[in-house]
Amino acid sequence: MSQNSEQNFPFQNPDLPLEQRVNDLVNRFTLEEKINLMCQYQDEITHLGVKAYKHGTEAAHGMAWLGEATTFPQPIGLACTWDKELLRKVGGAIGDEARGFYHRNPAHNGLTLWAPTVDMERDPRWGRTEEAYGEDPHLTGKMSAALTQGIQGDHPFYVKAVASLKHFIGNNNEINRGECSVSLDPRNKHEYYLKAFEIPFKEGGALSMMTAYNSVNGVPANINPDVNNIVKRDWGMNGFVVSDAGDVLGTVNDHHYVDTYKEAVALTIKAGVDSITDDHPISKQAIRDALAEGMLTENDLDNALRNTFRVRFRLGEFDPASRNPYAAIDESVIMKPEHAELALESVRKSIVLLKNNGILPLSADKLSKAAVIGPLAGIVYRDWYSGLMPYAITPFEGIKAKMNGPDQSVTLATGSDRVKLKSLKNGQYVKHTEGEKNPLAANSQGSDSADLFETTDWGWDSHTIVAENNKLYLTTDDEKITASSEHIWEWFTKEVFHVRPQQDENVVTFTTWNNRPVTVNAETGALEVQDGDAILAEPFAVVKETDGLQEAVAAARHSEVAVVVVGNHPLINGKETIDRPDLTLAAYQEKLIREVHAVNPNTVVVIVGSYPFAMPWVQENIPAVLYMSHAGQELGRALADVLFGDYNPAGRVNMTWYESADQLGEFMDYDIIKSERTYQYFAGQPLYPFGHGLSYSRFQYDDLKLEQSADSVTVSFRVTNTSDVDGEEVVQLYTKALESRVKRPLRQLQSFERMTLAAGESAEVRFELDRSSLAFWDVTRNKMCVEQGSYAFLVGASSGDIRLEGTVSVAGEIIPPRNLSQVTAAVNYDDYSNIIISDNTEGGDSAAATASGAWLRFDDAALGEEIGFFEVRASSANGATIEIRLDAPDGQLAGSCTLQAGSANWQTTSCSIEQAAGHRSVYLVVHGDGETKLGWFRFGK
Repeated sequence: MSQNSEQNFPFQNPDLPLEQRVNDLVNRFTLEEKINLMCQYQDEITHLGVKAYKHGTEAAHGMAWLGEATTFPQPIGLACTWDKELLRKVGGAIGDEARGFYHRNPAHNGLTLWAPTVDMERDPRWGRTEEAYGEDPHLTGKMSAALTQGIQGDHPFYVKAVASLKHFIGNNNEINRGECSVSLDPRNKHEYYLKAFEIPFKEGGALSMMTAYNSVNGVPANINPDVNNIVKRDWGMNGFVVSDAGDVLGTVNDHHYVDTYKEAVALTIKAGVDSITDDHPISKQAIRDALAEGMLTENDLDNALRNTFRVRFRLGEFDPASRNPYAAIDESVIMKPEHAELALESVRKSIVLLKNNGILPLSADKLSKAAVIGPLAGIVYRDWYSGLMPYAITPFEGIKAKMNGPDQSVTLATGSDRVKLKSLKNGQYVKHTEGEKNPLAANSQGSDSADLFETTDWGWDSHTIVAENNKLYLTTDDEKITASSEHIWEWFTKEVFHVRPQQDENVVTFTTWNNRPVTVNAETGALEVQDGDAILAEPFAVVKETDGLQEAVAAARHSEVAVVVVGNHPLINGKETIDRPDLTLAAYQEKLIREVHAVNPNTVVVIVGSYPFAMPWVQENIPAVLYMSHAGQELGRALADVLFGDYNPAGRVNMTWYESADQLGEFMDYDIIKSERTYQYFAGQPLYPFGHGLSYSRFQYDDLKLEQSADSVTVSFRVTNTSDVDGEEVVQLYTKALESRVKRPLRQLQSFERMTLAAGESAEVRFELDRSSLAFWDVTRNKMCVEQGSYAFLVGASSGDIRLEGTVSVAGEIIPPRNLSQVTAAVNYDDYSNIIISDNTEGGDSAAATASGAWLRFDDAALGEEIGFFEVRASSANGATIEIRLDAPDGQLAGSCTLQAGSANWQTTSCSIEQAAGHRSVYLVVHGDGETKLGWFRFGK
């Protein structure tokens, strides 16, 4: 038990009810102690025996930043397993190792784990796509819930570790993330963005959550009213909420939502954030100031501290170790062999066979020569939230282990050039002087004494450069350039140089990671970094000693099979703070694939990546294509197992793979319904549909049965492995509303199961679907609604490979016509043009017109003969006119209201209405300069 005093307080009695213990402890803190417990690093309170504690340890796919730990595939890879039980096991291993690190240093290695990331990935260009679970809320929710259950354990009271879901809500862009606002209308919010979080709370029992950096509908996420109103009240979350790092003060510094830190902390704490992850001295002083001015009360702090300490009690901190089944877990659990086996299983299950015309699996006993080619063939990278891997098996090493006979050989060719660099300013060659931190200098003795550098092209001008003589990356401190970095892994990727060819492609200029020009010092000959744009980057001649492309082509030409391993570096061109410039592979990588395939038709392409890619040429021309995430320590072994048939792949993509970014809308458009994003609404031809993945086995589906009860629909069918190869299949159930008042998904994932079937084996599959799963958010009544009508139930191997289909008529609700005589929130529209959702200082959200001619549409409105006037609550600094039109934006004009200029304050205005009777679509058309916000409106007699 954690106590330093000889007194016995009620909170130290484990037999008392939890809430009584929590209240007793919080009530014993002084006000200053309460203030000092409100931030991420909670103070030690010695007179009560409360130890120092840290909220927040990264654990996205293994324990991170604390030393060597078991490393699992990136979350995007874990999601591609479509295996809930596996995710529970992975979560269990992560929770075990969290306990191991906590045992090592309990004051610094906390048990609150910042994972899983539950953000909906409506756009694959997001720089943090690798951190989350995909574009579908059901898949994301179920996989996140399983990981959460594993992390937290299955004891009815004690918790192994705490899963902190992030980032609530609408977080799917890095561009201006700390100051932007995303627009979420009611349907998108309730049907898509909230649903993913609801499942791990209600089913996974998550005990913590982190708010996002962005604003939602004009309100910073750390003061989003949905934290209290939905997460804590409606969903019954009984843990605590943390802010993201630096974001509370960012309410002032970045969002400019309020002017002072005291206002920021007061609004944040009252909105439901219980622990502030920010500058401690500033935050604590802001709390003191807010208390002094009555913006906060001591009870506000008590509410927050009850939430954080309720969870600390459940971690067993205040109880005898003999009561807590997790207290005995020590450091020996870190990287134990069983976790390495689980890591291998996870990577195997995550691999997606995107295409196979019969070339796979390879037969090791029939091959004598193989080439493993590409920038990711001989290395395993870790991302920002990866742990330190205890070992790493590369694709080359994994394949070489399969072909280790005396007459077999495997060649590695990275495709990277080995070059010398010559300054065209003074004719000197660049050379690295001895000493790890010594700068690179130009050497006048000629090319024979010049250094060789291996350059890797990651696309979009981004290159990494390794000095041949010490095998270290070139990096910079923003003044000098040195060959001194052992790896690429820091918040700023200073090992990236932007290499830009000039008119002569063998002449290039360099700029650093932050686009500062690289020049040569005239006196010392050392490479320097210049500050500012006034000085141009100096040209260098590139003298190739080894042409990487030709080396790769030669290796492929002399091999029976070529495995080309391409993808992304997880910290270059797309990462936290940087969104991807495109969906394509780096241009050089696709050129490498084309050239290799031209000399060896037996080419297999392996994508090791943090996100989906657009590569139609590869799909059209390469006989076999696989995808896997940056998968950690067992990457190469698992890949080789799949390539050589020792493991039969069954991974499925967790996102739509598009043929081109042209198939996506504007990046910051979060309305998946209107912009037709994700498989739910995308009507175009994808490269690979959501849920796609092949196998070395063949599976047949038949005998579909649909049974309906008062509360559910049961879907049953038979799946048979019709091949002579044991394998796994991921069966997927989708639904589609065949008639609806509103635009509904083309298909919507409702259930899935990964199952193993021996050759020739059949199995019965049964999904019981609650009728509430068919609901959508009815904006006319502000609630979820199951409509009366026919619904298709679609069973298959992917969203694009439906094998069985049946229809059920559901006796749901008939949505009545709109009664616009009642006060109607403007955001409850059916369609819109040039509208975003913004804040409303009077409460709730507003519909903000962003251009003159913007409109809102309200369908199926019952307008009686007695309608005589229209009233609207709105705000417009420059003044505006609101036209009420019928059936079209330029339809019959029924009335026109004027908003006065000169004030951005909310005002009510009204106008008379003529000839509006009947069931009509009502349009509110806004004309005026600048932003006009509409809060509510109504028609009257």
